[in-house]
Amino acid sequence: MPQAVWTTLISCADLHALRQDPGRHSVLIDCSFDLTDPAAGREAYHQSHLPGAFYLHLDNELSGEKTGSNGRHPLPDADALTARLRALGVNDDTQVVVYDAQGGMYAARAWWLLRWIGHQAVAVLDGGKQAWVAAGLPLESGTTPEPEALAGGNLTRRPSLVGTVDADTLMANLQSPTRLVVDARAPDRFRGENETLDPVGGHIPGAVNRCFKDNLQPDGRFKPAEALRGEFGGVLGATPAERAVMQCGSGVTACHNLLALEVAGLPGAALYPGSWSEWCADPARPVATGDR
Repeated sequence: MPQAVWTTLISCADLHALRQDPGRHSVLIDCSFDLTDPAAGREAYHQSHLPGAFYLHLDNELSGEKTGSNGRHPLPDADALTARLRALGVNDDTQVVVYDAQGGMYAARAWWLLRWIGHQAVAVLDGGKQAWVAAGLPLESGTTPEPEALAGGNLTRRPSLVGTVDADTLMANLQSPTRLVVDARAPDRFRGENETLDPVGGHIPGAVNRCFKDNLQPDGRFKPAEALRGEFGGVLGATPAERAVMQCGSGVTACHNLLALEVAGLPGAALYPGSWSEWCADPARPVATGDR
């Protein structure tokens, strides 16, 4: 009987069983973070995390070098990311599970990045750390020792499972629209109000808004596939998912929408990695405010 592979979400019960299975190799990664306090996530990890979890930092490991014009969280070097995951013991056949304590907004970035380097067996813990605790499952403190260098994994970079578009593509799309841009930020930031993270408020002209938080139920778990399919159907309208582009402030919470689309059975949307923080860095690019 083939082993189960999780590629979108995994429940606490399934993760607990997976970690107890001596016949399965899995790697668990804590991605907790706070945009306003970059040290907070690692500190919270040290205080308590799921047993055996490693920690990856959004700024330092799940993002690349900033140039001032490529956004707040540019994509990391793909080979460097592959090597970092290999150092955590990830093999080509490893089931990777990522989680956070922020509704999956950072775990979804890690999920997308692993798919970006061609690793399919990666899932987000549905409900995150809070759901694990609510299920009465244990936590531990300190830092999980990383495998010795010679005992690292054999993960190889393979063809990407995801697509991206750049700012030039979206500029051209303004003149001849063939793609629908979906912005994952909160509605007020989309409208150009209460902007605190980027120097310019507003959104890419023609974009529509789908806040990533709308993907979740009150308990922090993702809505059922059928509900997500209906809601995204209303967002996308006549545009097929494979002609949609997900973006946000810096290419992080857009991945939450990409995950929700996969859960909904609507695969194929692309990510604009630089997102609003890259777009607004060039004053030649137009800015829209308000609801559209």
